[in-house]
Amino acid sequence: MLEKAERVVNLLIERKEQIATMESCTGGGLANMITNIPGASEILLYSAVTYSNEYKIKMGVLKETIDKYTVYSMETATEMARAISTFAHSDYGVGITGKLKRSDPNNITENDDLVYFVIYDRNKDLFYKDSLSVTKEERVENKDMVIEKVLDGLIEAIKK
Repeated sequence: MLEKAERVVNLLIERKEQIATMESCTGGGLANMITNIPGASEILLYSAVTYSNEYKIKMGVLKETIDKYTVYSMETATEMARAISTFAHSDYGVGITGKLKRSDPNNITENDDLVYFVIYDRNKDLFYKDSLSVTKEERVENKDMVIEKVLDGLIEAIKK
């Protein structure tokens, strides 16, 4: 996974582009993985861990979106990606939300193992959307699964 993070950092440095992240269930794991790579300070402008609905809203996600689609939705991940890119004035914004095999009594949804992520390319005004079902028993393994898939998506989005 470290090699994928290195690829993301190097691609962004080569292109003179930058990224910002708004993470929920991964708890800043994507930003952490990126900052393990030398040169990350050139490309990572800002990262927010927004575990609560309140702070997603404070960072720019519409309350109406959360109310209509839930905090665990592609729509919320999309707004997270756009909001963090706008906030940081970054070329790319990443939004990650979902559940890692744990129910949330404050935000009831039918799937407790589904994670949504969106990569927003601000320059092209394009969204790369994906989701995955986490399958591991350990939370840290599920977080790693998500981060690796997001890194794969970033490599593809940046190369386009």
